[in-house]
Amino acid sequence: MSDVNTMRAISQDVLGGPEVLKEVQVERPKPGPNEVLVRVRAAGVNPTDWKHRATGGFLGEPPFVLGWDVSGEVAETGIGAAAFRPGDEVFGMLPYPFGHGSHAEYVTVPVRALVHKPASLDHVQAGALPLVSLTAWQALTEHADVQPGQRVLIHAAAGGVGHVAVQIAKARGAYVIGTASEGKHDFLREIGVDEPVDYRSTDVTETVRDVDVVLDTLGGETSVRSLRVLRPGGVVVSILPVGDDDFYEEAERLGVRAVRMLVDADRSGMRAIAELAESGRLKATIAGTFPLADAAKAHELGDTGRTTGKLVLLAD
Repeated sequence: MSDVNTMRAISQDVLGGPEVLKEVQVERPKPGPNEVLVRVRAAGVNPTDWKHRATGGFLGEPPFVLGWDVSGEVAETGIGAAAFRPGDEVFGMLPYPFGHGSHAEYVTVPVRALVHKPASLDHVQAGALPLVSLTAWQALTEHADVQPGQRVLIHAAAGGVGHVAVQIAKARGAYVIGTASEGKHDFLREIGVDEPVDYRSTDVTETVRDVDVVLDTLGGETSVRSLRVLRPGGVVVSILPVGDDDFYEEAERLGVRAVRMLVDADRSGMRAIAELAESGRLKATIAGTFPLADAAKAHELGDTGRTTGKLVLLAD
């Protein structure tokens, strides 16, 4: 049981599988200038979490507490943090990659990474949406500037980023082509995909054409091959930020654009996401919820790569 000066958190001392995750008691943080302390109610678990758990990624060697998604209540405000008051319900994404730490009872967050949580949105939804939604929003609106009537191809459209990206593209009036195994095609149609494609039986980069925008959630060879489906002037936005230069060289040869991006904390993007969610045009599909203490079980499920939608930890 935590006292007023400590909190529960999910930490790890070594890199490895889900079994390295342990619940620990640590000192409760204090908000600095322009920060708030958030009492975490729900926090999404994303592929970047299990990749960092296994490899260290941007964070290097542990110990560290993972988690970038957060939904909860403001418990304390730092100097100058005028946007919020204690008791306000908020949600957002901690600055990626070095603002991690939401897989805990409390976390400090810069005020500009948060927005007020709509009352119609429960904490599970609000905890699931930020990272995947900001990734999709920034890819589709800032880098691709999706317009009504454009053809948008979304790889792994039933995944965390993919299923949110479908809804954002549809909200902007696009015609959406989405890849997933055939068993998930009914789900794709439910969330708005106009043209589901079974990536197991069809090479989408050979059969789909005249696309304005591709959202690449897979990376590697998929990034380069996806350039071939574009119309002149089209764009592939990859959310996998590393790879070889063939991606850019092939794009230049074909007269199209290639973008590799990392998601960034963004208040204006979060406001747009909150508005879409409140209006019913954006909803996270929840693949499973887990008590904070069972974070390893969430990671085990995530490691399978077969989940539809989002996994969420509950810190209550």
